[in-house]
Amino acid sequence: MTWKERRTVTILLCIAGGLFLALLIVFGMIYREEREEALAETSGAAGLASAGAPADSGAYTALRYYNGSATLSFALDETGKWIWADGPDFPLREDTVVTMIETLTSLKFQQVLPAGESREEYGLDTPSATLTATAGTGEQTLAFGKTTTDGDSYYMMMNGDESTVYIVADTLVKLMGMPIYDMCALPELPDLSEGNLRAITIQGAAPAPETPEEEEAAEEPERPTVTLNARHSAGEDQPALWFESSDNVTASPLLQDLLHDLKTMAIARCVDYFPSDEAAEICGFANPDAILKVEYTAGGTDQTFTLFVGTRMPDQSGRYVRLEEDGAIYALATGDVDALMTISVAGMRGPSSEEESE
Repeated sequence: MTWKERRTVTILLCIAGGLFLALLIVFGMIYREEREEALAETSGAAGLASAGAPADSGAYTALRYYNGSATLSFALDETGKWIWADGPDFPLREDTVVTMIETLTSLKFQQVLPAGESREEYGLDTPSATLTATAGTGEQTLAFGKTTTDGDSYYMMMNGDESTVYIVADTLVKLMGMPIYDMCALPELPDLSEGNLRAITIQGAAPAPETPEEEEAAEEPERPTVTLNARHSAGEDQPALWFESSDNVTASPLLQDLLHDLKTMAIARCVDYFPSDEAAEICGFANPDAILKVEYTAGGTDQTFTLFVGTRMPDQSGRYVRLEEDGAIYALATGDVDALMTISVAGMRGPSSEEESE
């Protein structure tokens, strides 16, 4: 064999070796991808149900969890309705608890890890949140540690088993972070459309006592009051005429703003459902900034709606309010009470130019 032939054979062997190596790399990559997909499918299919938890969300009868700042407990009452265990009279929106239970039932393990020698690396030595769910006579307990690097998942231990750590989505922990008053079923205000209105009375804040004698007096100081009466045309579908005493104020922009606000007014959120006397005073209800009384008809029956308006909220987004015979404190958006507050301070004339400049 000549040296040219030997060189040709060597080149061909090198090419063949390179192709073989490339094939090994390709097959290795294919194997790794298939293995990762299989592991993902296996871990994705595994969840609480595979660990003995009920697969039916309706099997749960109690739920208790600590979200890092508060402990909340919920239970089914004798009628099968979810209640807040610490406040059975609280108007709980059941859908918030049902969503948590459904999320718990469908919780999947994104990854399963050996716990290792220490729980500290996963934040499970001092869990950031815990949950206990009761179904029948059994309980399912979860402890959540730190978030994963991407912040979208949590490390979790289950049923006190320290030998295994799971990685799960952050969906359940986020739901657990909802404050209890955000779960409140808000009261619906009556239909205060203009056609239903008969009279509107607005009272401003009572003047502060000027002398110790006035402060000690039993009677409450007289509040500035504006009374507006509607005159509806008999048998005609026409807007009412509005009068303050004998003055026709129908065309007043301030009145039209008030009528619009009454029609669209809605409770924004619950601030404190079981407020202490001190909390009520802080929110301005020892001497409300305004009291609204509306006489209206509903279903052919005369009705009365009363609203007490307290101080502005710290973020200036609205005001604290209370409904008659309802001790809870709610929030109304600023836009819902602008006209009301203007009338309570300055009457139907509105603020003067000097007051506006102030």
